[in-house]
Amino acid sequence: MPSRPRKRTHPAGPVVLALAAAGSVLAGPAAPASAAPPSAGADLRADVNRDGRVDTTGSTDTTGEDSWTIGRGAVHLPNIDDDSKRCPVTGPGGAPLSDARLAACNDAADTKVNGTADAADLARVRSVPLPGLPADAKGSLQVTAGARYTHVFLKRSGKWVLVTPWTRLTAAELRSGVELGVEATDVIRNTAKWDGRAAVRLTVTSAQGTTSDSVTLRVAPLLTHHHLQNTQEVMVTKILGEGPYSRLQQKFVQELGKEVKNAGITKPLVTFEAYGDPWTQDFVEPAYVSMTGPGGHRQVMRVMLRSAQPDRDAGRELFEKIRGQNTGVVQVTDNAEPDDWSLNSMGNLETIPPYTHNGRSFPAGRVIMGERKDSGARPSKVMRTLLTSQGLQDPLLLDTSWLGVGHVDEFVQFLPADTPRGWRIGVADPEAGLRLLRDAQRDGHGRTKMFSVPGFNGAPAPKETIDQALASRHLVADNEMAAKRIAANLNILKRETGVTDDEIVRVPALYTREAEALTDSGQDIPVPRLTRMGAGSPLVDVLEEHGQQKWLARNPAAGRAAAPATVTTSAYVPGAVNGILLGRDRYLAPRQWGPVIAGKDVFTEAVTAAYTRVGMKVSYIDDWYTYHLGMGEVHCGTNTLRDASSTWWQLPAR
Repeated sequence: MPSRPRKRTHPAGPVVLALAAAGSVLAGPAAPASAAPPSAGADLRADVNRDGRVDTTGSTDTTGEDSWTIGRGAVHLPNIDDDSKRCPVTGPGGAPLSDARLAACNDAADTKVNGTADAADLARVRSVPLPGLPADAKGSLQVTAGARYTHVFLKRSGKWVLVTPWTRLTAAELRSGVELGVEATDVIRNTAKWDGRAAVRLTVTSAQGTTSDSVTLRVAPLLTHHHLQNTQEVMVTKILGEGPYSRLQQKFVQELGKEVKNAGITKPLVTFEAYGDPWTQDFVEPAYVSMTGPGGHRQVMRVMLRSAQPDRDAGRELFEKIRGQNTGVVQVTDNAEPDDWSLNSMGNLETIPPYTHNGRSFPAGRVIMGERKDSGARPSKVMRTLLTSQGLQDPLLLDTSWLGVGHVDEFVQFLPADTPRGWRIGVADPEAGLRLLRDAQRDGHGRTKMFSVPGFNGAPAPKETIDQALASRHLVADNEMAAKRIAANLNILKRETGVTDDEIVRVPALYTREAEALTDSGQDIPVPRLTRMGAGSPLVDVLEEHGQQKWLARNPAAGRAAAPATVTTSAYVPGAVNGILLGRDRYLAPRQWGPVIAGKDVFTEAVTAAYTRVGMKVSYIDDWYTYHLGMGEVHCGTNTLRDASSTWWQLPAR
């Protein structure tokens, strides 16, 4: 988008600043035709071409300096980290702070530059030196757009000082040129209230007259990670204590640490411990903001996006433990009663990798979220508004009405690929799961146990056989329904991205309705899923204590909206697509515990084959009692911090 020409004015009127991308103009009265401007006037420059250098001698940073597009325009960061760990996490006497007070403190909450002396979080703006200015010249600075969300600092005598309405630049400073640092005090939350732009104006006055010049910056968009970004760290909750579930979950964490190390990830696990919420995927979505900093260095700030579930205490540990240097936290407040609390969990937010299709480009990828079309329930409007307001990842809603928990990570994933597109879609395939059982039955293995998992802590192992599973009144019909629902969602993804059938990895899976179990005779009985562990098992109580039964959160007794009338399901065999991508070709799936025939788990063999065909090396981790019976899997219980050093305004080179 071409920039508007500079407007230099007489003292009778300030500069005209055209915010072309915002469609607004700030203007003063026109200068009299007889006014004679000085031979050299105010000239402010920002890093419009995003190379990490403010060009004050050439013209590389002049075109587009008063506008902003995805591909060009100066960028500044929302400085919401805590570089020096100065933000308190408790009140007097160790009393817990409110969520609002936890969120209120960050580096942009004060009026000084925190952290390192080089002020890497500040975007640089410079004035072109004016060596011919007379001694009576002086300058002033003003934020003419976005002032409420913007701090401007002046580098003076080696120190950063806040620019105020009373700040004056001396003739000497203007002759040599000044350096400014700009930070935003928040991310964009709603473009109807603030579109992220900050316009900084320099005015120079002398006996010769007055000249002004402005530059426009926009705060870096808050972006979620996609699977073409390499995993750098893995997060998980560690349940403390000596109870049966605690011990089992601690074993899971130990095994996870080994798998992470084997995948070549050198950093240790990041563990949450304060609140005992095992669903680490659900209370946070790791995101990031970035810009090209001084010298061309990519300045990246991680931003932990807390789920829109204010009563989910685990999100507080993001402020209490995770926030620090180059790591901030964003939480949203939605006063509306949620239609479906579970939809606001972050397992219901995944990201399609970068793509271009039908004239639309998503260089940073695109968010997907699940909604319940059957009931009209959607994720928090405030969260959806925040994500949409970033302007790059336009959330795409898929239908998760058929899932009890309702999260997109229960049936779809995105995998790196050595193809022109660079990625594939992985989807759960219930029809393939039914075929595995029917083939086994046809070959005379119908009396083989459906599950090979052993019992635990007094809970007997599941007893149903392949014959009983296939004879179930609901299992076959529910999986045929699940296959149709998945196909409908896949058609949406194909239409929106251009993905073809050859770019889809179909992974065997089976689903079961939430309130279905089998008696020894193979009849369905309407009881919660966890009773498959055995009535009265102490592990059932422990699992409920730690929030494993996600469906409870949607029942009226738990203060939530009632579950929809639509039949809803969860994974019957541990959901293989609900795993973690640890490396470009390393995938960690939940152990299948399927029927063992001729010494081999038929589901493990089929899942491994599906991923191997597309170049993935699969390993497995047991999550049966820790996550699977709570209607989740490995992905639900973990989270990943990924590399964010690439440029979000350019599609990855292939």
